[in-house]
Amino acid sequence: MREIVTLQLGQQSNYLANHFWNAQESYFTYGAEEESPIDHDVHFRPGIGSDGSETFMPRTVIYDLKGGFGTLRKINALYDIDDDASSSSLWSGQTIVQRQQPIEASSYQQSLDSGQAAPELTTSTVRYWSDFNRVFFHPKSIIQLSEYELNSTVMPFEKWHMGEELFGSLDKEHDLLDRDLRPFVEEADQMQGLQVMTGIDDAWAGFAAKYLERLRDEYGKTPIWVFGAQEPNRGLSREKRLLKLANKARALTEFNSQASLVVPLALPESPLPASVRLDPASAWHVTALFAAALESTTLCTRLKTSDHVYSSSLGNVTDLLNVFGKQTIANLEMSISELQASKQNGNGINGINGHGDNGIGRDGLGRGLYGNGIAHDADSETGSENGVATLDIDLSSPQDLNLDQGYRRRRRRRVFSQILANRGPESLESADHDDEREMRDMYGVRHRPKVHNYRSLVAFPLIDSYPKIFRDSYGHPIKDHMSIQTALSTDSTVTDKVKALRSTVIRYIGLEDRETIGNELAEIADSYKEGWSSDSDEDEDE
Repeated sequence: MREIVTLQLGQQSNYLANHFWNAQESYFTYGAEEESPIDHDVHFRPGIGSDGSETFMPRTVIYDLKGGFGTLRKINALYDIDDDASSSSLWSGQTIVQRQQPIEASSYQQSLDSGQAAPELTTSTVRYWSDFNRVFFHPKSIIQLSEYELNSTVMPFEKWHMGEELFGSLDKEHDLLDRDLRPFVEEADQMQGLQVMTGIDDAWAGFAAKYLERLRDEYGKTPIWVFGAQEPNRGLSREKRLLKLANKARALTEFNSQASLVVPLALPESPLPASVRLDPASAWHVTALFAAALESTTLCTRLKTSDHVYSSSLGNVTDLLNVFGKQTIANLEMSISELQASKQNGNGINGINGHGDNGIGRDGLGRGLYGNGIAHDADSETGSENGVATLDIDLSSPQDLNLDQGYRRRRRRRVFSQILANRGPESLESADHDDEREMRDMYGVRHRPKVHNYRSLVAFPLIDSYPKIFRDSYGHPIKDHMSIQTALSTDSTVTDKVKALRSTVIRYIGLEDRETIGNELAEIADSYKEGWSSDSDEDEDE
């Protein structure tokens, strides 16, 4: 087995993870004639419910603040145990129980409980991430941190030191790894890695940094992937924006030294393509876009190993991306393609059957939603000329390039390594072999192409809990399934982003940490200039 244990830290990450778990639940097949290509044991654990029935629940630990879980209870229909605190108390005297007014379950959750058709979700009906949840979680997965309250105006959980201090006090009292994570790790026969979803621009970044430090001490050689979700900055005051950027700068320095791979996720400030229409003020919408890219780029880590060509692991993908051993920050991009309606109707569950057009041409190059070709970077010196792709939607904080207005001349993008993932019908039929030609850099040193392709027939499921943010060429919402292409890359744009971030926030970081964080950010930027001279690349590309 090759299990992955997930950590969810904070409200943004729980929105993101909830989309992820709902997608995993949709891959389950229940007929004898159907077989899912997904190895469900990677992310789900077997167990026994309170009534003796067998259960299958996510291998995840979920942290959130008081009020962050909405209507989600620690106990559920599969683990309906006695949760009365007075029954287990050593106090023999009279007790007084004070209860807050319970949050009313959403109509969507009520329909799931009653087995009726679910109503369409909207941004106004999704109040919490649990409002669109479709899976049961083990009681041990639910960890509420009552020291802070969600959306508090008195003491908002937004500063780095709050997260650090909260983790320190809780870990000193309980040993969080032993109490919360170890039970899931010990159930794994051969764990392939840990997947951490966290906020990267608020206090959860500080909490995650301390957690990662403990994880690395405990699981020294285990691959740890971090997906850092960021809230849109539109409409925020300058003070709030700088606070978020300072948190992000700290997070990148800490995560870079502890994680195997760090993938920042941010909604681009530039207009999205016409195929995407979302409300940037809705966490449900924004994280749905993130989840589509995250779920697609990691699909190869949970495909059944019978498909040896297109299945992989967190460790293998990390090794492919981190060419020089010190490039842990990766950029994530995506493009979408609608399936032909006539063929989409013939698909079995999740597009496993049928042969819809996923936008991949016979030449192996992708087509955009409206027939546009995906841009390929012919200037890349370490990747295949025919393989390195620049996709429609850049989720890797491209706005960071504009933070330092004084830095006008940027290097041409150089890709060290790239993982291209194509999912949807016919993606295997159109597969072209990786270009094995050698190329030379400016010093004459030969490099093998570093573009790696993964393909799957499994289309991305657009289930009823997922917002209708994707449009076809006629402007209509795409239904049921769609093809997605993602590119996970280590490239030289990280240098410019980190430099711009450093010059913007360094003066707002306390004197005691300013020099250390500034030096660490500079080291990160330098690690993405391996193999060429920065001076020679500051050319006409702006």
